[in-house]
Amino acid sequence: MALGTSAARPTARLLAASILRYGLLVPAPGCLAFTKSNSSSSSSSSSSSVSSPSSFDNHHHRHRHHRNFTSTPARLQENPPSSPSSTEPSSSGANTTTTAKSLFTYETQEPVYDSTKYDYHTLPQTFGANQYMYINEDLRQSLRQLLWEFKAPIRYAFAYGSGVFSQGTTSSKEKPMIDLIFGVTYTQHWHSLNLTEHKDHYSFLGKMGSGVVAKVQDGFGAGVYFNTYVEVNGIMIKYGVVNLDTFCRDLADWETLYLAGRMHKPVKILRDDARVRLANQANLLSALRVALLLLPEEFTEQQLYHTIAGISYLGDPRMNLFTENPHKVANIVSNQLPNFRRLYAPLVDTLPNLVFKNDPRNNVPKDTILLQDMDIVRRGNMVRRLPKAFRKRLYFQYQRKWQIPQLEYEKLVGTSEEQEMMEGRQGGEFEQRMAADMENIRKEVKTVIKGTINWPSTSQSFKGFFTTGFVKTWKYLGEKIKKWKTAKKSPEAGKS
Repeated sequence: MALGTSAARPTARLLAASILRYGLLVPAPGCLAFTKSNSSSSSSSSSSSVSSPSSFDNHHHRHRHHRNFTSTPARLQENPPSSPSSTEPSSSGANTTTTAKSLFTYETQEPVYDSTKYDYHTLPQTFGANQYMYINEDLRQSLRQLLWEFKAPIRYAFAYGSGVFSQGTTSSKEKPMIDLIFGVTYTQHWHSLNLTEHKDHYSFLGKMGSGVVAKVQDGFGAGVYFNTYVEVNGIMIKYGVVNLDTFCRDLADWETLYLAGRMHKPVKILRDDARVRLANQANLLSALRVALLLLPEEFTEQQLYHTIAGISYLGDPRMNLFTENPHKVANIVSNQLPNFRRLYAPLVDTLPNLVFKNDPRNNVPKDTILLQDMDIVRRGNMVRRLPKAFRKRLYFQYQRKWQIPQLEYEKLVGTSEEQEMMEGRQGGEFEQRMAADMENIRKEVKTVIKGTINWPSTSQSFKGFFTTGFVKTWKYLGEKIKKWKTAKKSPEAGKS
């Protein structure tokens, strides 16, 4: 349906109203934050005071001296919603002495990001601003120019890894390989064009044509095709190609958690796409909810980010072999804490069952404490709002654990998609019973994570022998083993 038609306009208005109503608009740096308490009064002036996401990347120096909303969560910048149980922070900024229950807001609605239900073309300009990271300006320009060397159309692209964000494990003399992911619309067409321009990037599979390359990419592993040890403009890169449909399904539903898990950590977006941005916002919120199911009632900010960053490594076979730094997760979090805060602090503000117990402005980061509401109704709602494919696996675990007959099981969880949206995806008796299983739910969630990741990650690694070639694969493994040995000699490196 064309966006300009009269039938599409109510959808756009409904989406905009929903985003403002539920506090989903993530503010741009230097702009006033939208919160649950003031979103309605601020909506009239928002369009004139914010910039488009692309402008954050192109003109980020403009905001250098402005307040960075991610360094101080919006919940602590604005007065909390007025309610009988809420207590305003003191003017001096000292920690409040309120009870745990008084810290929570009791709104029934929570954010729902579903690209299949909403027209992502109508997203507000600042939606997903938390996904944009700042990096060294010279590196940013080099990466942008690097994309211009690829004539095949790249719809979405991001850079990640130690070559972009420090993990505290690379010396200043070393130039690590830059890791990139390209999202494309038509797999075979893209490889056909890229083979014409850069046939030397491919292994022996490239000689068999774009049809074979596309079949290997989409039919095996996690749907990603990697070309490694490619030098472009004097930069050594590894780039993976993924179909946008595959990418968005993994972000929204956690089918393999291969790319969704990568996006749980800070990445540098080089070319944006609204559909991916919407799906990734759902992915980030899902990671936050899963982390809450794995964490106790009270925890530190670093524990939260460590749990989120560790999701994608729980079932990764490389963590059990001699090919990955055992301190990798700790190094990522300790060296990228500001970026994690930028990514997740605005989302913390959208969840009524999660709060900062003390003000991070008055404490060193590792002493910042968060508190979650352990009420089984709210935790049941979190279970119901987990990604579809992941949730089905978790439900099956409990069906088998509790030996629930199939007919009874279907009555408990067989809510239709339409009814689910109308009910706001509220957890029922089955989800609340799962949430009340405090002793076992952490173990069951971890089991599902491992089951989701293990096979796609393993098969993707084996696929590397064919997509990368045996020589480059052994070189890559050799470097990984070298890093592992170095990390084992310095066990304190991963402690923060």
